[in-house]
Amino acid sequence: MAHREVEFTSGGETIRADLLLPDGDGPFPVVVMAGGWCYVKELRQPQYAAEFVARGLAALIFDYRRMGASEGEPRQHIEPWDQIEDYKNAITFAESLPEIDESRMGIWGISYSGGHVLIVGATDPRVKSVVSNVPVIEGYETMWRMHGTVRFRKLQDLVLEERRKRTESGCHAYMPMSGEPTGPDAELTVWPDNDVRDVFAELQATQAPRHEHRNTIASVERLMEYNAAPYAKRMINVPTMMIVADHDDITMWDQEIAAFDAIPSPAKELVVLPSTSHMVLYSNLTALDYAARAAGDWLARTLGEPPAPGARAGGARPGGR
Repeated sequence: MAHREVEFTSGGETIRADLLLPDGDGPFPVVVMAGGWCYVKELRQPQYAAEFVARGLAALIFDYRRMGASEGEPRQHIEPWDQIEDYKNAITFAESLPEIDESRMGIWGISYSGGHVLIVGATDPRVKSVVSNVPVIEGYETMWRMHGTVRFRKLQDLVLEERRKRTESGCHAYMPMSGEPTGPDAELTVWPDNDVRDVFAELQATQAPRHEHRNTIASVERLMEYNAAPYAKRMINVPTMMIVADHDDITMWDQEIAAFDAIPSPAKELVVLPSTSHMVLYSNLTALDYAARAAGDWLARTLGEPPAPGARAGGARPGGR
């Protein structure tokens, strides 16, 4: 497997990425990949990419602007529509590479980016296959259910207070991604779950030192405005796999399956990971390997052969779960 550090421009900022290529001369189909909330490209994504490369697919893993190795200010400001634009600009960069077959472009996302890839797949005709892992679908309801009524009210108050201060100062304020959700040391965080805190601390220490476990408070306001669900019904001819954890109470499996059911493409597949929660997919390598193999098989099937002239992507494939 060849590994090359590359960069491209998105929104006037330099985006840095890793390009992984299988053995051979190509041109290869490619899977464009980015992570979820506060991710950097080293965080678990190379393990998925290795499965894809083993099946003859290239992988382009990038850091969003303002995150990780990429440039942009304010740091750790998570603007979903900027990230969606980064995906599209990554596709544009990939199709310019001589090693890449521009007719066979796939996208992969997880958690927040699991929702992004549904939007990109619905709005960018270059996308020929999608894998959405445990996606965030509707941000407002996700935050309400994650926090519960009392804490959600406090979160809304914090977002409004910060907006007023930022209007006067022009400066962003920050809050932790996760932390201690209960007890005397409890703090208001985006994802109030001990598992989120512990798993990301381990990943930062072992494989993703660029990860910062914080974000702008304005990022939460953007999350509560976010809704990928309306785009699912526009994916009429985009082969799509959705991977859901049956115990997911962070990104909410019921929202995910409702979005999957709304996808009209006849080429779709639902994979349910048994006895798995959202964070188990990061901490348990057996669950991760299962999800990576399922995604790799799907992408190899849907991107593996160049389309015949005039063929519609995925139109003849059976659908269902």
